[in-house]
Amino acid sequence: MRFRLPRFRSCLPALAALALSTIGFTPEARAVDKVTFGTNWVAQAEHGGFYQAVVDGTYAKYGLDVTILPGGPQANNRLLLPVGKIDFYMGANMLQAFSSVVEGIPTVIVAAMFQKDPQVLIAHPDVATFEDLKTRTLFISKEGLASYYQWLVADYGFSESQVKPYTFNAAPFLADKNSAMQGYITSEPYAVEKQGGFKPKLFLLADEGFDTYATTIETRTQLVQQNPDLVQRFVDASIIGWYNYLYGDNTAANALIKKDNPEMTDEMIAFSIEKMKEYGIVDSGDTKTLGVGAMTDAKVKSFYDKMVGAKVVAPNIDYKKSYTLQFVNKGVGKELAK
Repeated sequence: MRFRLPRFRSCLPALAALALSTIGFTPEARAVDKVTFGTNWVAQAEHGGFYQAVVDGTYAKYGLDVTILPGGPQANNRLLLPVGKIDFYMGANMLQAFSSVVEGIPTVIVAAMFQKDPQVLIAHPDVATFEDLKTRTLFISKEGLASYYQWLVADYGFSESQVKPYTFNAAPFLADKNSAMQGYITSEPYAVEKQGGFKPKLFLLADEGFDTYATTIETRTQLVQQNPDLVQRFVDASIIGWYNYLYGDNTAANALIKKDNPEMTDEMIAFSIEKMKEYGIVDSGDTKTLGVGAMTDAKVKSFYDKMVGAKVVAPNIDYKKSYTLQFVNKGVGKELAK
């Protein structure tokens, strides 16, 4: 899970226009579409590509006036999407999308900015292998226990008896040398290093087979049907934003992230970017041929089958309704990778 930090409303359209005039983009001869994109947590480097597309004029170049609406502990932006209060939403992983199909919520994933879910198990340095974690006390949240942990039980033989509640605080883990705790590869290891004074052992669940997409772009099914051009432009511009954030000058984007979330620091942002690159969170696997944001039927089916096997989702869900490949896999922005 991400750091629990205060939420701040983002006001970005004016900055986008300023960036556009500064770098010399010439808007295309069409009306600008106002779009609101709701994130699922407070501003941080894990949202960097979207902020980048605002500040460097990419959204504006694509005829979009984008407002980013940050999420946070007191917000649930996902609820705003189906009722039309926002146009796009940053999803967490495919489990939410499968749930929407079951509940009959008319939303669909149109791109996946993270090829790997950042969920990680953080252990003390003496833990040698992933299997060794089965001998440790594990601090896991209620949400984690109901989702990825059931996969660990089914596929790796972990036990619920070794779990203790995770309170989004590293102190219990630091105090118990025979324990491990959940986190995001881009955030909690930073806190452990600062508080514990050591580099923990990290086990990214995606690299162990938990192969869901994450940081998805969701929109309403109706918008896909009625205005696919708008959806395509938002997806393409967001993809380019992510390439530029990871491989270009992200100074202005980081400044805007800190403006929206003053508790974010340069050091925390740098740590997150380093881990996203090191572990291939955004740009790895299929993105090398299909481009950032890539999705494939095979990978979605693989994850769905694993969740069925772990009894996390039902075996009769029409899961293909949860996503579309219409707007991705076009190699947009690949030349920007370095």
